[in-house]
Amino acid sequence: MAEDYFVHTSSVIDKGAIIGKGTKIWHFCHISSNAQLGKNCNLGQNVFIASNVVLGNNVKVQNNVSIYTGVTCGDDVFLGPSMVFTNVTNPRSSVNRKGQYSKTHVGNGVSIGANATIVCGHNIGAFAFIGAGAVVTKNIPAYALVVGNPAKQIGWMSEYGHRLDFGVEGIAICKESQEKYQLKEKIVEKLKA
Repeated sequence: MAEDYFVHTSSVIDKGAIIGKGTKIWHFCHISSNAQLGKNCNLGQNVFIASNVVLGNNVKVQNNVSIYTGVTCGDDVFLGPSMVFTNVTNPRSSVNRKGQYSKTHVGNGVSIGANATIVCGHNIGAFAFIGAGAVVTKNIPAYALVVGNPAKQIGWMSEYGHRLDFGVEGIAICKESQEKYQLKEKIVEKLKA
């Protein structure tokens, strides 16, 4: 129902789009049919959401982002201004590749910086942090910090978005939350309190 979410009058919502309670859709956005937006999402200006895209709850999409068919995002994802998703690995104007879209999944709590590019067919693990301008060309593990073109891992991040220092014992503590993390064989796990 319209009173459950906000849509600016300049935006277009196609019939069949599903929009969760508390979601805000600002100026000049277009949400295609069969797109699904969770609760309490916030879409900045000039955002395009294609058919069959799924966004979890509390997803923040900054200005000038297009999310194409084949992309799914978990809860609490941050998509920075003008970041880019692709959905075809070998596009040609003269060759119709509709129906051949590659899938990309963005895990819960991921942050993707401004102007980053996510090449399709690669998944981003939960709470990973993609630096501004990075070009992701492979799967990214959970909690990884990646930067550059092509994106290379330079460290690990906490769920609160702070760099983790594992030291010799393989244990790190987030400086804000005080939560502990363990690094084993290139996999990070949050330890239970």
